[in-house]
Parts: sequence; structure tokens; C-alpha cells
Amino acid sequence: MIVFPNAKINIGLNVVEKRPDGFHNIESCFYPAPWQDALEIVEANQFSFESTGIPIPGKGNICTDAYELLKKDFDLPPISIHLHKNIPIGAGLGGGSADGAFMLKLLNEKFSLGLDNEQLRAYAEELGSDCPFFIDNQPAFVEGTGNIFSDITIDLKGYWVVIIYPEIHVNTTGAYKGITPNKSERSVKEVLQNSPVDKWKELVSNDFEDNTDQEILKLKQDLYDKGAIYASMTGSGSAVYGLFFHKPGIKIHTPHLIRKL
Repeated sequence: MIVFPNAKINIGLNVVEKRPDGFHNIESCFYPAPWQDALEIVEANQFSFESTGIPIPGKGNICTDAYELLKKDFDLPPISIHLHKNIPIGAGLGGGSADGAFMLKLLNEKFSLGLDNEQLRAYAEELGSDCPFFIDNQPAFVEGTGNIFSDITIDLKGYWVVIIYPEIHVNTTGAYKGITPNKSERSVKEVLQNSPVDKWKELVSNDFEDNTDQEILKLKQDLYDKGAIYASMTGSGSAVYGLFFHKPGIKIHTPHLIRKL
């Protein structure tokens, strides 16, 4: 069986406060984006994992973590996992979290485990704070450390999105060190649900842009210069995206995606 884990973009990101445990509470909107990995599993004589595409740093992998997590509670057979990594790493696109969540859903379907989405979200939270979002894979208002999700009325179908990865890896922990938490008078959810997309430029911001690389900010301005109605860095970066009414004519020399939502 094969699935195609997709990325996400952040529409607005406010760092609200620093918590006693050292982490930060945020508020944001996660929106599914069509940049995809490919994840395949087949039954095998012994467990194995391989990846192609973008090299994955480190020794562990969230797909194997998801398998081991479910194996504690279910009699899973050995499988062979193949992940083709296409979503840039360290870009704020949530590709790793998507891989873990989609792995849980894939195992649930392949082996008829009978888990509903609420149960899958509970497992996904053990893998990482962003992971539960990819279980339902629908637009969501995000609070807490990025682990509390609620419905949000927002629909970007018909808009074109351009996502650009400038090949700059951003360390999330380091990015938070440059942030001064500040709670906005109006929440991201309130603004997004009560303002048209062409007004977001003045109303919706990402706090991480205040301390980011100038090359990233230049990309954002370039998207506006090309006709974007809204442009932003996603997550703590470094990917930047723009929303357009029509397919833009734009030349990009780094990894990117141009697609209709």
C-alpha cells in the first residue's frame, strides 16, 4: 500500500507566551498544502526501512517510530517501509510530522486495526505536536505548543499557491530564542474568519519573520511583486509561500511548488 503524505502551511503565527516548562504557546492556522512525500509499506520476512529523495538526517525516523508505537499495542507483522522524501526538511512545512501521521493511518488501514481518528490522534501526539493535524488533514486553528486543534472556517480552494524553499535550514529551537512572546488583541482565528484573503497582508503576520534571514524576507517581497495577494513564511521557516488569484508566471531556481489549491 502506498500513500502520499502532504505538507502544511501556517497562515499567521503568533507566539503568545513562554511556558514554565520552557516551551512556547502559539496560535496559528494550519492549512494542508499539496507538496507530497510518498510512503509505501509491504509485508516482509523482516522489518526494514529505506528512504530515497532528500537525505534524512540523524539515525532515527518517525515512520519507524510510528510502527514501533502501534506494535506495542497490536500484533503487527514485519514490514518493509520505503519513504521517498520530497518535502524539504527544516522548512516549516511539517513533512516529518505528516510522514508519521500517515504511517499510523496506513498501518491502521493495512492491518484493519479498527482505530478511529480520535484514537489515531492520541497516538500521533506521542510522535510530535504537529502530527495530530495530519490525521484529519483539514484546516485547523492551532493553540498550545501546536498540539491543540479546533475547527476553523477557511477555504482557499481555487487559489493558486507558490511555495519556495530557499535551501536554508532553520533550527526551530534557535528560532524561538529570538522571539519576544506577545498576545495579540485579536486571535488568528478571529482575523482569518472575518477578513477576506486580500486583507490578510495588513492583518495576518508570522512572528518569526521579525528575526529571520533577509533572503527569506526578500522572497516574500518578490512574491508580492509578482502579484501575490498574501505571502508569508510558514512555521519558523524557511519556506515562503504566496497565494494568487491566478496561476503566476514566475521563474524559481530553488525547490518549489506551484499548484492550485
